[in-house]
Amino acid sequence: MKNLIFTLCLLLPLLGFSQVPKGAWKSQEPTGSTSTLIVADNYLVIASYSVGNKYFERAEGGPFTMTGDQMVYTPEFNSADTNKIGIPVTFTVTVKEGILTLRYEEAMVWMKVDDAASAPMAGSWHITRRDNGDGQLTPIHEEGTRKTLKLLSATRFQWFAIDPAKKAFYATGGGTYTIKDGKYKENIQFFSKDNNRVGSSVEASFKFEDGKWEHTGKGTGGKPVHEIWEKI
Repeated sequence: MKNLIFTLCLLLPLLGFSQVPKGAWKSQEPTGSTSTLIVADNYLVIASYSVGNKYFERAEGGPFTMTGDQMVYTPEFNSADTNKIGIPVTFTVTVKEGILTLRYEEAMVWMKVDDAASAPMAGSWHITRRDNGDGQLTPIHEEGTRKTLKLLSATRFQWFAIDPAKKAFYATGGGTYTIKDGKYKENIQFFSKDNNRVGSSVEASFKFEDGKWEHTGKGTGGKPVHEIWEKI
């Protein structure tokens, strides 16, 4: 039941609009953890975690389509229940004054964080090139359906490495971000592989050119990073 409620919860903000608003949403779980949802383009991702306890609970996400107030969401990954991957679900929601309510077996509520209407980096991104230490940007060839994506709203980010065909979840991390004077800074609120990273920050230079996002700085482990991300 908990996994079902969690899935319902993540769909909640999206269905009350003929066009899904890009942005971030949050809710407080009965366990005391926080859940955040990012909607970017036609993809959504959610995570449940505790910043204070440095605890990652679970994450899921995937593409969706929408007609009126009906949304069909197909999970590409679910860290807690792989049986849900690839099975479409349809929900109906109501939205009023930034409060998003899904009525199914139970009513679930999300609070609006941002709408990303004018955020230049908001969207769904996938990594395409990386410097592996030789000073050259090399195309990333992920086998099969494996992929690494990053979704951004106006203030929040979440990345994840998955393989939908294998129902595999490898890692995810996320939190808040800021951009200023050519610098992109991430403040980490959850990291599935290493909870000790929670509370740390990483900063990098960035630039946009021909629809590409070039990211140059240091990763969460302190090693140099030079990457190219492109919009899905």
